[in-house]
Amino acid sequence: MKFCFIVLSVFLTLAFGGRASASSGGATNLNPALLYWQAFSILPSPEPDHLATNEWRGRVLDAEFARQIVGYDSAFKLLRQAARQQVPCDWGLDLQQGPELVLPHLPKAKRLAKTASLRVRWHLEQGRVDEARDDWLAALTLGRHVSADGILIDVLVGVAIERILTSAMAENWFRFPPGTRQQIVDGLARAPARGTMALSVRVERATFHTWLKDRIQEIQRNSGGEPEAREKVITLLSAIVTNGGETSLSTEECRAKAMGILKNGGGTTDGLLKGLAEMNPLYDEVQELMKTRYADFLPGIDRFDTKIAQHPQPLVREFFPAFKQARLREFSIETTLSMLRAAVAYQQAGETGLRTVLEPCFAEPFRLSRFEFNGVDRGIQLRSQMTANGWPETMIFVEKDGPAFHVSGNKVGQAVP
Repeated sequence: MKFCFIVLSVFLTLAFGGRASASSGGATNLNPALLYWQAFSILPSPEPDHLATNEWRGRVLDAEFARQIVGYDSAFKLLRQAARQQVPCDWGLDLQQGPELVLPHLPKAKRLAKTASLRVRWHLEQGRVDEARDDWLAALTLGRHVSADGILIDVLVGVAIERILTSAMAENWFRFPPGTRQQIVDGLARAPARGTMALSVRVERATFHTWLKDRIQEIQRNSGGEPEAREKVITLLSAIVTNGGETSLSTEECRAKAMGILKNGGGTTDGLLKGLAEMNPLYDEVQELMKTRYADFLPGIDRFDTKIAQHPQPLVREFFPAFKQARLREFSIETTLSMLRAAVAYQQAGETGLRTVLEPCFAEPFRLSRFEFNGVDRGIQLRSQMTANGWPETMIFVEKDGPAFHVSGNKVGQAVP
């Protein structure tokens, strides 16, 4: 019997590579995307309207809320499992499809982030502190995994997910025990790296510039002459204009715009390829800009955007991505996450702790003050010198329950309707 047990153990080890163990809580070398797709497949359908259409800040979580929120339990179990994986997340996206690539995972990931912000409060009110922590960290890891491929829209959605979650943390600050806040900050430090805007420049070059060049050259090879090639390229450009989000344009308007791009670019498919070649140094230039610090980035990107707006090649003016706001959102989320760390440090060591966490864009401590709402002290307010969104980046960490107000954004400190 003992011999049979040893043989069986060896067989299982060889067959499954020792991937799972009781101590590890399961396999850790699964592609997280596979687990995410499983989670997406079991999301409540249609989306529970009671959760999605109501403003829950400052409102009691009622029995119908509780009934609908548990419908996400199985999906969040898979999200937590995905967060434990130790291998890169591969969504299986074929970047060679260029602008035609479909990204169905993005709205589902953002839906789960919004649901996580609700589940955090729900868990905390029920005394399930560890559940709130694990759901928050699992959703944040999903956001990081969403951005990992470097596609510009994916990185932006990943940043949006992190902003949703940091706001949920600040709103529920008083409900989190101090030790759990530290655990969340520790988990944040272990989370996968976010895809960067600098990486997105390289990916955008591949998924648009290189893709379009290859498609035009393919059309030239497979056409009976320039007139046929021109017609096919106009059809191709019309589709790109549509995919670019200009949904207000009719089919005829898209075609007219495509014809204008071709005509103003020299009138031939070779002229269009020449225009594409002029984009290469622009990608190189903006990629370096994406790596510069905040103070240098602002004047640099403004000069670059002026160059794009005045570029003689219509293809450049029409299709070169706008990277300024994307990079500013990256600065913004890095500042917001540093505020979260600073708030935890302040709870542990007061002003001394606060000074240990510096603003990432200025290398100085955040400015701290008490925040009053309707004459009542409700918590601490951290403010940055960074104004990437047009106002000083600010976050309020709520220390006392009461009427709801915005904890961040351009309405920070104002009442939630």
